[in-house]
Amino acid sequence: MNDIVGSHDLLLVTLDTLRHDVAEELAAAGRIPNLARHLPGGGWERRHAPGNFTYAAHQAMFAGFLPTPATPGPHPRLFAARFAGSETTADGTFVYDTPDLVSGLAGVGYRTVCIGGVGFFNKQGPLGSVLPGMFHESHWEPEFGVASPTSFEAQVTCAEKVVAELPPEQSLFLFVNVAALHQPNWFHLPGATREDGDTLATHAAALEYVDRHIGRLFDAASSRRPCFAIVCSDHGTAYGEDGYTGHRVGHDVVWTVPYAHFFLDEAA
Repeated sequence: MNDIVGSHDLLLVTLDTLRHDVAEELAAAGRIPNLARHLPGGGWERRHAPGNFTYAAHQAMFAGFLPTPATPGPHPRLFAARFAGSETTADGTFVYDTPDLVSGLAGVGYRTVCIGGVGFFNKQGPLGSVLPGMFHESHWEPEFGVASPTSFEAQVTCAEKVVAELPPEQSLFLFVNVAALHQPNWFHLPGATREDGDTLATHAAALEYVDRHIGRLFDAASSRRPCFAIVCSDHGTAYGEDGYTGHRVGHDVVWTVPYAHFFLDEAA
């Protein structure tokens, strides 16, 4: 990462609430072609979430603790605050002397921008202002939120505007929290109704919806210089497994998440 930070723009996308099993099934079935073409080997890496709901997981990720590979470690991290005795800080780790990755990147010249999705990024109260408040610039509006059937399209349009307005020499760290997977998501499945409610099928349809538009985000993120992208879930969610519904619980479908990082070449 020490060769990448400073030479590349950086993109972090959290597909909020996306389950690993659903993400992997859709990739294998060819149902998310725009994401799959960037996934190493065409598939997601299975990882463990750093928290079981949005606020906890993002506090950890912004501190440099991205989802952990689901195999015995230790696993070197991409980013880490300088911390004596850390067993996951390696020679290639980008190490910063601030409490979090966002301010660490700001300290080496990055413009940090947050495009929020779920309620913890809505800036409508003190709690919803903590995470976006870490960035130089943050954006949220109701059309980006969980109740909007066109949330991701609206977020991508915002990202395109952010990128277009940056001076060419300005490095960018762009963070996008994608709300489309989060409940309610029934409206992404043709023919589904509010009375039907959310299911694994509507969760999958929401990921297909995101895939239809994510190419625009990747194009914008790599339009100025090469970009290093991280796309992952912050946690999963339950749809009745062992009696559980939702997240903020310690079930395997909540803790197990899809992860990938890859390079986006500068647009010609």
